[in-house]
Amino acid sequence: MNLPIKAGIIGTGYVANQRAQTLQADSRSELIVVSGHTPTTVQQFAQTHQTLAVDSWQQVVEHPQVDLVFVCTINRDHGAIARATLEVEKHLVIEYPLSLDPKEAESLINLAQTRGKLLHVEHLELLGGLHQALRESLPQIGNPFYARYVTIVPKHPAPKRWSYHPELFGFPFNAALPHIHRLTNLFGEVASVSCQSRFWDLSDYYSACLCTAQLRFKNSLIAEVTYGKGDRFWQALRNFEVYGEEATLLFEGQQGTLIRG
Repeated sequence: MNLPIKAGIIGTGYVANQRAQTLQADSRSELIVVSGHTPTTVQQFAQTHQTLAVDSWQQVVEHPQVDLVFVCTINRDHGAIARATLEVEKHLVIEYPLSLDPKEAESLINLAQTRGKLLHVEHLELLGGLHQALRESLPQIGNPFYARYVTIVPKHPAPKRWSYHPELFGFPFNAALPHIHRLTNLFGEVASVSCQSRFWDLSDYYSACLCTAQLRFKNSLIAEVTYGKGDRFWQALRNFEVYGEEATLLFEGQQGTLIRG
């Protein structure tokens, strides 16, 4: 692939904007084209970043100048866009999840390998300071046996946007994959899972959701994950706790504490 790398972006939200700024700031890359769901937003985005606006994601994927496609749009469409991109022999950077269907995601990984194309699924959380601090601190607590990860995001009023739409967003623990991936990265393979969920005012959009999962790992560690958002919550919370046989790690937001007996 010759420089500059010519890129297209599908999506116009926060992540897409960050991608566009990075591409335009680097002489090794060039933003060629963008698409999104709302025509006026797409036009504004294109003007801001001095690029071409098109009507559909298919036009981004099929654009003859594009080498690399960035997918920053609704979760429901990720699998279809990823397959179309790889099938026309283009590289792909996609926000999680790769697909809402695990079998489709596995087939897309195989397709990228067969075609010899880059397939990068973004998981910035694993590169962040919190996760790195967790990994570095685990040896200090001895054998870990229990972990708990709680994320609560109040929204008043609850927004009428795709991340509160069951079909567009997907089941919360599929869509908010880092909540699970953080645990599997630290503790390995899962032996069993049980999960419960509740949604408020569920129609086209819900006003709040609460999901809880219990994971038992093959190393016998038990982990509990809670994810809630919307207008039934009044206090934001992001806590990660890991209990070991010699000490406990507590993270509240970005602040970590090691507790010994």
